[in-house]
Amino acid sequence: MTPDGERVSESESVHEHRVPREDTGGGSAKIAIFQYAAVAVFVFLLARFWDLQVKNPAIYQERAEQNRIRAIPVPAPRGKILDRDGRVIVDNPSSYPLLLNRENLKTAHLREIAAGLNLDYDALLSRLNRFRNRPTYEPIIIKEELTPEELEFVDAHRDPHTFPELTLIRAQRRLYPQNGLAAHVIGYVGEVSEAELDTPDFANFDAGEIIGKDGLERQYNSTLMGVDGQRRVVVDNMGRERQVLDDKAAIPGHDLHTTLDLDLQVVADLSLGNREGAVVALDPRTGEVLAMVSKPEFDPNLFSARIRSKDWNALIQNPDKPLLNRAIQAQLAPGSTFKPIMALAGLETGVIDDKTRIHCSGGATFYGRWFKCWQKRGHGDIDVHGAIVHSCDVFFYTVGNKLGIDRIAQYAEIAGFGHKTGIDLPHEADGVMPSTQWVMRNYHRKWYAGETISVSIGQGAVAVTPLQLAYAIGGIAEGGIWRTPHLVRDAMHPVAFHRSDLKPEDVAQIVSGMYGVVNEGGTGGADRLPGITFCGKTGSAQVASNQLVKALRGSKLAGELKDNGWFVGFAPRDNPEIVVAALLQGGEHGAAAAPIVRDVIKAYFDKQARQSQPIPVLAWLRAPIPAAPSAAKTPEPKAPPSDADLEDR
Repeated sequence: MTPDGERVSESESVHEHRVPREDTGGGSAKIAIFQYAAVAVFVFLLARFWDLQVKNPAIYQERAEQNRIRAIPVPAPRGKILDRDGRVIVDNPSSYPLLLNRENLKTAHLREIAAGLNLDYDALLSRLNRFRNRPTYEPIIIKEELTPEELEFVDAHRDPHTFPELTLIRAQRRLYPQNGLAAHVIGYVGEVSEAELDTPDFANFDAGEIIGKDGLERQYNSTLMGVDGQRRVVVDNMGRERQVLDDKAAIPGHDLHTTLDLDLQVVADLSLGNREGAVVALDPRTGEVLAMVSKPEFDPNLFSARIRSKDWNALIQNPDKPLLNRAIQAQLAPGSTFKPIMALAGLETGVIDDKTRIHCSGGATFYGRWFKCWQKRGHGDIDVHGAIVHSCDVFFYTVGNKLGIDRIAQYAEIAGFGHKTGIDLPHEADGVMPSTQWVMRNYHRKWYAGETISVSIGQGAVAVTPLQLAYAIGGIAEGGIWRTPHLVRDAMHPVAFHRSDLKPEDVAQIVSGMYGVVNEGGTGGADRLPGITFCGKTGSAQVASNQLVKALRGSKLAGELKDNGWFVGFAPRDNPEIVVAALLQGGEHGAAAAPIVRDVIKAYFDKQARQSQPIPVLAWLRAPIPAAPSAAKTPEPKAPPSDADLEDR
C-alpha cells in the first residue's frame, strides 16, 4: 500500500524496487577476445614446440650447441718449396695469428683493439664488413703476425672482463728468401679476393682463405694447400674455455720439389745485380728451368701477413714495375740474337748455303732507304759463319729480303717465337712474330717489304721474352728438338716437346758460328771460358729511333731510351747441357750482358766438377794397422778420435 492508503499490485512493487544494472554486452566481448588470444598463443607455442622438438630438432640443437661450443680453426701449413737438391727455398716458421670472435663482439672495443695492434681502424671495420654474410660463430683473423709488444697487449687484455673477443692461435706463416731471391718464380700468397671467389678456380673457397697469388704458389696452389683442422671447446657465458671437446689436426700441404738450382739462382742474381733485366737458364735436354731471375725484385714476405695498403701502392706505382716477371713477360726486340734464326731459315730454304758470300761496305740500300751496318767500315765479303761471328747486319738484311716475312715467321715460330712456351707459371706473354696475316689481323693493312729488313736483324715488330730466346736457341742446339720449359717435374707425364726435321749440316753451321762469337774473336770474345766450349750470340736492340734519341740527347728521358743488351749462350758445343739467356735493359751492348751468361755457365760446370770429385777418406782411416803388442808390455787403450780430431785431419 502507498502512504495514501492505496493498494499497489505485486508486479508494480517488484518493478519499482529492482536495482538498475549496467549493460554486460561489452564485457562479454572483451572476455571472448582474451579467450581467443589465449588460445592463439597456446596454439602458436604448441606449433613452435612441435617444430623445435619433433620437426627440426637437429637444426635447433646445433644452434644451441653453437651458443656454448666455440670452433677454433687450426690452419694447415702449406707445403714447402724445395730446389732440385732438396734445399728449402720457402719455409713455414711458427706464428701466432689473432682471431676476433664475433659472437661476443662489442663494437665499442674495436677502436682500442685497433690501436693496441697497430691496425687501421677503418681497415678493421672494412674487414668485419667483408665477413658480414658469414655465420657469427666463425672467428676471423685480424692479424697474422704479432710483434712482441702486440703479444703483450693481447695477453694483458684478452681476459673476460676487457676484450673477450680476442683469441690467439698457433699457425705457420710463409717465409720467403731475403732480398727477393727467386721472388718472381716463387710468387706469393694472400687472401682470396672477391673477384677470385667468382671464378671457377676458387668457387669452393671461403672469404679469408689464403691462396697462392702468383708464381709457383699460384700454379701449384692445390698441391701446396693443406686441409685446415679445427679445435672445438666449451665456453661459458663469459667466453672462457672450460673443456676441449675434440681436436682435429690439420693436414699439411705437399712439398713442391722444383728444378731450380739454388747455386745457379744465386749466381745469376748476383751477376745481374741491381740492374733491370732478366736471366733464364734451361737444360735443353729436359726443359728443366735451372735458374730464373727478374730485376727489380720485390719482397714476397710483405704478403705473408696481409700486405699493408702503403706497401701495395708503392709496388704498383713504382715506374720500374717490380712485380713484372721480365723473364716471361718482358716482350722486347731481340736484336742480333735473332740472327741465328735468320741463318736457320736461310739455310733450310736454300736461300743461302755455306758458300754464299755477301759484300758489306758498312750498309746497303733497300727499297730506296739506306740501312746501315753496326760496323761503319763494313765487313767486306762475308759468309754465314763470319756473319754470325761478327754479327754483320748487311748479310742478314740481304737474307731477309730474299726470304720474305712469311718464311722468316715460319722458322721463328718453329723455334718458339710468337707464342707461349707453355712453362708452368701463370701470366706468360706470347711475344710477337710479325707476318702478313699478323699485320692484317691486328692493323688491317698489308705488310710492306721494307719492314722485313728491320725484322731481319731482330728489330721492328718482332718481340720476344728472355725465356723464349733461351728456349729457341736451346732447341736449335739440340738439333731441332724443343722441350717444354718447366719448374716442377711430373713423374706421371713425360715432358712435352716438338721436333722439326732440321738438316744436321745447317744446325752445325749455326752452332759453329755461335762458337766463333766467343772463341774466334767475335763480338763475345771477351767472355770465353778456358776448358769449356762456350757458344753464344750478342745482341743490341733499339728502344727508340736514332733520330729521337739524338733529339733527346742530354735529357733524363734519353737515359731511359738506351738500347737493350742481350746475350744467349750454351755449353758445351756438342750435346749442350745448359742454355742461358740474359736481358740487360739499358745495357746498350750485348757485350754487357755476356758476362752474366758466362758466370752462370761457369758456375754450372764448377759445381759439376766439385760433385765429380771423390769424397776424401779421413787420414786416420787410411793409416796402416799397427802390429799386435808383445805380451810383456800391454799399452793402455787409446780413446777414439774426437770430432775435433777428425776435422783437423
